[in-house]
Amino acid sequence: MGGTEHLTVQREGATLVLTLNRPDAKNALSLPMLVGLYDGWLAADEDDAIRSIVLTGAGGAFCAGMDLKALAGKGMTGQQYRDRLTADPDLHWKAMLRHHRPRKPVIAAVEGACVAGGTEILQGTDIRVAGESATFGLFEVRRGLFPIGGSTVRLQRQIPRTHALEMLLTGRPYTAREAAGIGLIGHVVPDGTALAEALEIAERINACGPLAVEAVKASVYETAELTETDGLAAELTRGWPVFDTADAKEGARAFAEKRPPVYKRA
Repeated sequence: MGGTEHLTVQREGATLVLTLNRPDAKNALSLPMLVGLYDGWLAADEDDAIRSIVLTGAGGAFCAGMDLKALAGKGMTGQQYRDRLTADPDLHWKAMLRHHRPRKPVIAAVEGACVAGGTEILQGTDIRVAGESATFGLFEVRRGLFPIGGSTVRLQRQIPRTHALEMLLTGRPYTAREAAGIGLIGHVVPDGTALAEALEIAERINACGPLAVEAVKASVYETAELTETDGLAAELTRGWPVFDTADAKEGARAFAEKRPPVYKRA
């Protein structure tokens, strides 16, 4: 299934589960993790049998951000992957969903720390579930750094600007309840159950028409910054072709026959 020493990949039915797997460092970003993440996004894009993606972390944490020891010049694990960065200098931004948007829905299942680069990756996901003890925040300014993973652009588009600026400028941690209250995450669940809840959401998505799901996701992002008039026009361009697919006809037949639909991406 691919993966690296810091990123595990497994299939749960039609869902691809990507797990940040460096629990001894609260899943701080490493070169093997970034390479594995990018390869995982590509694998999901290229495999029509995959209808959704769940991103989570091992060991009770989501992601504590960049490995600051490496940033301080003390070396980074996984130097054997250096040629991947040389061949594609944009790879780390694609891995962090800054310069790549998977065409399948991405659901984040967060437990524990989801801070700094973790909160930046979170902003590239579509649906977000967190355990009640999860913590969020962009700590970069406290360390004299800039949250260059996209947060000064994306955060204000996802939550009210006053909350975005407070998070960005104070560098303080936010509880899961606070994060839900400002709209950063959608679900708060008992600790240890975020992955199970995310997989349940994924299953509901997987039961829908995959061509319709992908078109809906694409339309939401394509029209986000358009005027209403331009957005509605773009929606028709994206949406009308879905009605001519075999999947759409199957959905109508299944409804009439009171049975589950069998979609074939056609």
